[in-house]
Amino acid sequence: MALMITDECINCDVCEPECPNNAISMGEEYYQIAHDKCTECVGHFDEPQCVQLCPVACIPVNPAHVEDKETLMAKYLRLSAVSTTPAA
Repeated sequence: MALMITDECINCDVCEPECPNNAISMGEEYYQIAHDKCTECVGHFDEPQCVQLCPVACIPVNPAHVEDKETLMAKYLRLSAVSTTPAA
């Protein structure tokens, strides 16, 4: 279940530096989450850090990208392998 940031975001900058997968970036008007990088912090933390820290509760599950824990763990493992692969 990749997360998403709604237009209720106040651009407080709290979520972006806490994302262990670098899935959060500034969009045209407010922050956005790249669903292909979001693991809901599976593999890193017990709870999504952005959701825990968001002062306006604007980070729900993205209904267009619903994933189970196994899928999120597989994504975490894939992303971890990519980030630790040495350059040729």
